[in-house]
Amino acid sequence: MFIVSNTIEVEVVYPLANEQKVFSVSLEQGATVEQAIHLSGVEKYYPDVDFSALKVGIYSRIVKRSELLENGQRVELYRPLIADPKDVRRQRAAKAVEEGRANKTTGAKTVNKDR
Repeated sequence: MFIVSNTIEVEVVYPLANEQKVFSVSLEQGATVEQAIHLSGVEKYYPDVDFSALKVGIYSRIVKRSELLENGQRVELYRPLIADPKDVRRQRAAKAVEEGRANKTTGAKTVNKDR
């Protein structure tokens, strides 16, 4: 005899630079990402954060807040990036070229032929 449960268990995760807070939530089957966020209590734990403006995902995959959840899934709340990673790489490469540590055309490290 199998017992069918009408509830699912999910985690809601909000990572910060110095900590990662995980909230476990029991929901009815058919619950959405949005419902999990509200029922998790994350908004009360971090009252200064506008969670409605954050992107959300399930296991690193961006999803809509209306997506239905399955048992065991991990809802992730994504903070905005402080800096664009592409811009940071460009700045680092430009500095290396400027300092003579890299070739402007190929990006390869320059070799000191005096040795």
